[in-house]
Amino acid sequence: MTEAELYFNALVEQVPDAKPGKMFGALCMKMPNGKSGAMFWKDHLIVRLQGKEMEKALALSGAHIFEPMEGRPMNGWVQVPFTHKSKWSAFAKQSAAAAALLEKKPAKKKK
Repeated sequence: MTEAELYFNALVEQVPDAKPGKMFGALCMKMPNGKSGAMFWKDHLIVRLQGKEMEKALALSGAHIFEPMEGRPMNGWVQVPFTHKSKWSAFAKQSAAAAALLEKKPAKKKK
């Protein structure tokens, strides 16, 4: 396990109501509504941010819009390298708080 992965796992414990989970096969913090509050991807923190917070994150060296596949950006999701781990907690908490407000999808009906 990398230092960045250990750091992310510890971060999940610091975010209120967050539980460890998976998104795209990667580690993430799930909120009670099942939505991802943040994700760990190749030693980067992936967070959903808006407005000034997104601008702050994108201003960091090496940070950019998250592309799970080349040429397929996920607008609103920012990839922040481990070199900026001092900012991870604040970004993750903001992202998780926003994710917690999203509406839970209804369960699919069984056929």
